[in-house]
Amino acid sequence: MNEENIDGTNGCSKVRTGIQNEAALLALMEKTGYNMVQENGQRKFGGPPPGWEGPPPPRGCEVFVGKIPRDMYEDELVPVFERAGKIYEFRLMMEFSGENRGYAFVMYTTKEEAQLAIRILNNYEIRPGKFIGVCVSLDNCRLFIGAIPKEKKKEEILDEMKKVTEGVVDVIVYPSATDKTKNRGFAFVEYESHRAAAMARRKLIPGTFQLWGHTIQVDWADPEKEVDEETMQRVKVLYVRNLMISTTEETIKAEFNKFKPGAVERVKKLRDYAFVHFFNREDAVAAMSVMNGKCIDGASIEVTLAKPVNKENTWRQHLNGQISPNSENLIVFANKEESHPKTLGKPPTLPARLNGQHSPSPPEIERCTYPFFPGTKLTPISMYSLKSNHFNSAVMHLDYYCNKNNWAPPEYYLYSTTSQDGKVLLVYKIVIPAIANGSQSYFMPDKLCTTLEDAKELAAQFTLLHLDREHNLFSLDLCRRIWRK
Repeated sequence: MNEENIDGTNGCSKVRTGIQNEAALLALMEKTGYNMVQENGQRKFGGPPPGWEGPPPPRGCEVFVGKIPRDMYEDELVPVFERAGKIYEFRLMMEFSGENRGYAFVMYTTKEEAQLAIRILNNYEIRPGKFIGVCVSLDNCRLFIGAIPKEKKKEEILDEMKKVTEGVVDVIVYPSATDKTKNRGFAFVEYESHRAAAMARRKLIPGTFQLWGHTIQVDWADPEKEVDEETMQRVKVLYVRNLMISTTEETIKAEFNKFKPGAVERVKKLRDYAFVHFFNREDAVAAMSVMNGKCIDGASIEVTLAKPVNKENTWRQHLNGQISPNSENLIVFANKEESHPKTLGKPPTLPARLNGQHSPSPPEIERCTYPFFPGTKLTPISMYSLKSNHFNSAVMHLDYYCNKNNWAPPEYYLYSTTSQDGKVLLVYKIVIPAIANGSQSYFMPDKLCTTLEDAKELAAQFTLLHLDREHNLFSLDLCRRIWRK
């Protein structure tokens, strides 16, 4: 442990020695009866707690904590998080120096305790002027598998994945929008645990692994969106997928009105899926049970409750950071997928994410136009005088933050290669002159793009995420995208 650390208790700034740190942690363990172990860059407190019987808590019981002062440890943090409920396990990420890495994972014994922790401790002032961020954390147990032959059925894909990887629970396959007898060229493989999924990804990721003579693409599936139960209890919109392209909104409305005439308020159809709005929630729930699995124009449809967008979820995981105006401000219920690979739970009208990367974007702001009347007074300003939430792209954010930190603008260097099918693929290398002599001289993503704009945006996203970890420039909005991988 570091011989000298700053003691942050009650906002003090006196030096606390390594011996004092050790004594404080020992006192915490003696008081609580929890064990503490440090391994693989993290220190685990509990997991399980004293007297625990049975399996670990289910998914949804863990929260991610960001922006922790680097000289703050479990003896200060645990009592704060115990306010929300019983801690099953507290994992503090550690540096070799003995400082923490600025973030931790706290697993509670129930989902209700985790939600309470988010409500009462997000933006909590843990020290004078130091505010932590708390949000839900979920282990990812699902892989995206691309470049699958479109004639393969679910059973064939499931059998093949069980042969080459361990811990496979299920395979999710979606029919093509234009030919229901074929799949869309990708599938999602569900594993029994995050560890099983990670081991499978490690085996398949090199890019040389083949199924049925095809080199497959492998990556993490995007995590499912969580909406609290109270919000879902108010939803009166159904999401309907697997429709025929030719099926009209009038046909859908007529079919859903059959069980109760006049129950449907309106229908919005986009490609092969639709949102069906009801006047009353009770009618929506009843229609869901009646219509799920029914045939419309020869296609067997799937019906679930639509999932409202969480407006507090800033930093949207889309290219432009905004919801498409056609999306009805809804994303589909968990485990439903449309045309954009890797993403579970989004209709295809939501802007695609760049190769699965998280796109730093500002908090959701109003995006619309206003009339410009003659005589309206305009004031010249610099873009750097604006707040960060006025920018919708990672490229602009990177330029903005370089300016705010008195750094020279980022330098972009373009490279290209050719894919196996002859496409020109592009990638940018970014150099931040102010830190070029530091721990990392340049930033370059590990994925290639087919368009110049996407390549630049992806490189900026990649750079922002790494700067966040290394220089603590940004808020929890970026930190919250870190998963355990």
